[in-house]
Amino acid sequence: MTALLELSDIRRSYPSGEQSVEVLKGITLSINAGEMVAIVGASGSGKSTLMNILGCLDKPTSGTYRVAGTDVATLNGDALARLRREHFGFIFQRYHLLSHLTAAQNVEVPAVYAGTERKRRLERAQQLLQRLGLGDRVEYQPSQLSGGQQQRVSIARALMNGGQVILADEPTGALDTHSGEEVMAILHQLKSQGHTVIIVTHDPAVAAQAERIIEIRDGEIISNPPPKMAVAGEAKIAAAVEITGWRQFVSGFREALTMAWLAMAANKMRTLLTMLGIIIGITSVVSIVVVGDAAKQMVLADIRAIGTNTIDVYPGKDFGDDDPQYQQALKYDDLLAIQKQPWVRSATPAISKSLRLRVGNTDVSASVEGVGAQYFNVYGMTFSEGNTFNEVQLNGRAQVVVLDSNTRRQLFPNKANVVGEILLVGNTPATVIGVADEKQSMFGSSKILRVWLPYTTMAGRVMGQSWLNSITVRVNEGYDSALADQQLTRLLSLRHGKKDFFTWNMDSILKTAERTTHTLQLFLTLVAIISLVVGGIGVMNIMLVSVTERTREIGIRMAVGARASDVLQQFLIEAVLVCLVGGALGVSLSLIIAFTLQLFLPDWGIGFSPLALVMAFICSTLTGVLFGWLPARNAARLDPVDALARE
Repeated sequence: MTALLELSDIRRSYPSGEQSVEVLKGITLSINAGEMVAIVGASGSGKSTLMNILGCLDKPTSGTYRVAGTDVATLNGDALARLRREHFGFIFQRYHLLSHLTAAQNVEVPAVYAGTERKRRLERAQQLLQRLGLGDRVEYQPSQLSGGQQQRVSIARALMNGGQVILADEPTGALDTHSGEEVMAILHQLKSQGHTVIIVTHDPAVAAQAERIIEIRDGEIISNPPPKMAVAGEAKIAAAVEITGWRQFVSGFREALTMAWLAMAANKMRTLLTMLGIIIGITSVVSIVVVGDAAKQMVLADIRAIGTNTIDVYPGKDFGDDDPQYQQALKYDDLLAIQKQPWVRSATPAISKSLRLRVGNTDVSASVEGVGAQYFNVYGMTFSEGNTFNEVQLNGRAQVVVLDSNTRRQLFPNKANVVGEILLVGNTPATVIGVADEKQSMFGSSKILRVWLPYTTMAGRVMGQSWLNSITVRVNEGYDSALADQQLTRLLSLRHGKKDFFTWNMDSILKTAERTTHTLQLFLTLVAIISLVVGGIGVMNIMLVSVTERTREIGIRMAVGARASDVLQQFLIEAVLVCLVGGALGVSLSLIIAFTLQLFLPDWGIGFSPLALVMAFICSTLTGVLFGWLPARNAARLDPVDALARE
């Protein structure tokens, strides 16, 4: 008959400074299936170390340990975790229950790592607790249970996945006499049901209840009687059926998410402090993106309002060129040819000169421009009084004038309505037919006095010239202004037989402003991202502290079968969850900031784009992954024996 557990010349030593201390010195031992064995010895004799090796929590320095004929040394970390999870059940002296879980949830933990369906494991947990007399304590937390009740929860947890081998470390050490007797009675029942029970104790009364007492002293077995009775059958560890593929991943992720949420809820203040940096970072990023975008749109709207998507044509080679041969380059026929182009929305000529304006005793200097009827449409200007001139007035060289609001205030300060009033433009009388609105802009308002006459009137009656000073072309919406500029240059070059003019594309101003505002917004966003990184570092630091504080919890999870990847996943999910919740709170705070700004800055079109919200949550997730990885990896690398020993 093959022994269930077989140790051959097992030695275990630990480093102590430059030397090593040997705790186990050549232990050779066999335990058959169905036995109830007590391992006794004084404190420091090595019995707990032996139990850790038997339960696959620790590895021997040398020697061979076989479980049902399988050499444990050949198993990797995941296989050892599966062995602990499926076939070993641990009962600890200090119970080692997770304080933030209920009794049923504590019992479920081994089944969670085994991938058991939630409904099935909950039913089994309730059955086990009912069987152990805790049916009315299923939803109680450990702090609400007595010592004996906590130990029974620990026993139920050991049996959750079958518990073929029960390892009980001082199971009655922290209990009163009555509770201790109840626990021993349960262990006897388990033995009678076919479980192999190994009790590590220094209490002779407890040891006397076992079928075989193995005594250990100073790391050596000094007494190892044979079994009192033979146990029939072959020792065998049955392979558990594990869920694989997508279902396993989804189930594992869901359970890890649930456990992460419970752990966060159990430490609300620590979780809130962890989130604080993320909340500030996400609020900064989203607020700067949203407010920056609103400011950018307002700047661009102001620039568009001064006439973007327009091309100005001037005589000469460039600004400041006063060569007489170029001054008369632009003719009225050029204007008519330009107006016929399909990509032209409107074209207006301009003849300008600085002249004196006089009304009564008021005499001021102003910029006088002769323009077409479409001029005000080209520059998107509106009227507070009256309107622009029409084609009849243009063709008849009518003596009519449009004022800007500055000129109106200077010449007619006390008039409620100035349409119909007459003033002298130079020496030419003209009737006011409209007042153009002063263009309010974040760049400020023009303080130059400006008036506009029909260009025919300006050329024929005021200046007596047959050429134009400039032509302003407004390009159709959606048409490429650069292409329009090329076509305009080609058209006039063919008409003139040479290039005696130059163009100024106002769209270049818009593009320059777009680049500038984009650069500023990017700079501010980078500053906000720095605050997010600082928040991420805060998450990492607090998660590292959390790993230190929860070392014993990690050890418990590993003892009941959690793999290193399970621990890594749980702590990583906790970090991501903290960052996601922090991100949601940060977005909410930025919404409040945006709505508050909207009250004080009603002209700003502040709005949230879906992209900003998606980017906020992507940033939160990446922050959780990047800064949660190191703490999660540290947690996954903990040694289960050292972790369990940590208080």
